[in-house]
Amino acid sequence: MPAASSLSTTRTSYDTVAVDYASLLADELAGKPLDRAMLGAFAEHVSAAGPGPVADLGCGPGRVTAYLRDIGLPAFGIDLSPGMVAEARRRHPDLRFEVGTMNALDLADGSLRGALAWYSLVHTPPGELEPYLAEFHRALAPGGHLLPAFKVGDERVRLGHAYGHPVDLDVYRFSRERVAELLVRTGFEVRAGLVRAADPGEATPQAFLLARKPA
Repeated sequence: MPAASSLSTTRTSYDTVAVDYASLLADELAGKPLDRAMLGAFAEHVSAAGPGPVADLGCGPGRVTAYLRDIGLPAFGIDLSPGMVAEARRRHPDLRFEVGTMNALDLADGSLRGALAWYSLVHTPPGELEPYLAEFHRALAPGGHLLPAFKVGDERVRLGHAYGHPVDLDVYRFSRERVAELLVRTGFEVRAGLVRAADPGEATPQAFLLARKPA
């Protein structure tokens, strides 16, 4: 589990950039057909497994939470940053957003039908990913699905400035094979995966893995 100081600096950085982040990325999915395809596949698998809530873990300003709602999922969001949650509530007042940490979710065992981690693990050191995935597994009902999205690579990038503001963030890139291995280790079945080339403005390929908690 990341140190409290690391969580604190991540929270502070995202509180700082929340308004500009939300504005700059508001329409990002419109230009990413493969990303939308993975979200659509996730939604179909979740819906086929039966009714139940879907958590957007590390939801930021709620743009993907709203997209999940628009394609038929009863989605809500959780984020570490109160600033991001405030922005999400302002932009999407019809949806539910809560402040919380992904490694200690305030959710009952087996209470979720689906969970999305859309680039929300990128500030987690590779050696600390497993407890997060285990926590997602705990919160998912049997037959529930998880979709993590992440940057492909094997390095840490230090950010001191982003979205027009000073920040204090480490961004980690992971190999698809390593994340798939950790998913299996924490009890998931990996059902599908996609690695796409970097789009303009992206430095690395991007990966998506659709995983299922066995029924």
